[in-house]
Amino acid sequence: MFERFTKDARAVVQGAVEHAEAAGAGTVEPEHLLLALLDREGSRASFALAALGAGEYQDAVRQELRDARRRAGLSQAETEALAGLGIDVSEIVARVEEAHGVGAMSGDRKDRRWWSGHRSFSRGAKDVLEKALRVAVARRDRHIGDEHLLLALVLRPGVPAEVLAGHGVTHESLTRVLGDGAGEACA
Repeated sequence: MFERFTKDARAVVQGAVEHAEAAGAGTVEPEHLLLALLDREGSRASFALAALGAGEYQDAVRQELRDARRRAGLSQAETEALAGLGIDVSEIVARVEEAHGVGAMSGDRKDRRWWSGHRSFSRGAKDVLEKALRVAVARRDRHIGDEHLLLALVLRPGVPAEVLAGHGVTHESLTRVLGDGAGEACA
């Protein structure tokens, strides 16, 4: 599958690995893929994000991803569902951080010496990569570009899709900006 990835898509995957390493995360998560997509310039995904106002909300997206990581990766919808059951996630986070330090529930390790070598991809990140292939096939593209990774992220339930949707980046808005994709040349 990776032989079909464009240079931009490969750069996103590498950028996601770098974000995971910088955070001290044991695995590459979908959130790291989104952060790497936000870093890109001059690609189809960066064009689509810019057309949808990414310059205005990029810092907010990064903060929302940090907030979700502090909540052990729970989306806002999951947090609200738990609140409906009488579970206050912010109170739990506060108590855990009081006892173990800020970011204790994030799963990130600040002592980065513990890890060396290859970062594996979480099931969620693998799902995004597989969904990107399905998106490319459905659009009749012969390559997998960073735009397919972005489309896959918004199609997969979870924190990245929720955060992007909160800023108007949905499958529908991306499809409108990117077009249907049929017949695009391999980049």
